[in-house]
Amino acid sequence: MTDKPTNHFAAVWIDHHEAKIFHVEATTFAQETVRAPHHQVSRKAAEQGRHALSDDFYQEVVKALKESEVILITGPSSAKLDLVRYMHKHDHLMQEKVVGVETLDHPTDGQLAAYIRHYFRDQAHLQGPKA
Repeated sequence: MTDKPTNHFAAVWIDHHEAKIFHVEATTFAQETVRAPHHQVSRKAAEQGRHALSDDFYQEVVKALKESEVILITGPSSAKLDLVRYMHKHDHLMQEKVVGVETLDHPTDGQLAAYIRHYFRDQAHLQGPKA
């Protein structure tokens, strides 16, 4: 899908290689992908679960989520927590939009879109932003 839905609900599935960002409505979604730059991982960063020089990657992910009002962060690894840490350090307003952090392995795009709709519906987020 090419056009972003009019609702401002988003979810990101992220690992250390890419982030798939889904802008969702009740029946449609738009997806975009942000790829992590290829780089060497220092031993210390690997031990801490972080990639060296990853700020550019997380900055691009946050930029893709900017217009969203409600954000769910998912993924199989520590990258989802690194994204939350990045938001905490660099963009407090984005961090406040995060409604959940969930561990998900490697779902298909359709499975992830269904999970996101189910999550937001169960959490009453798809009823619309508060006026």
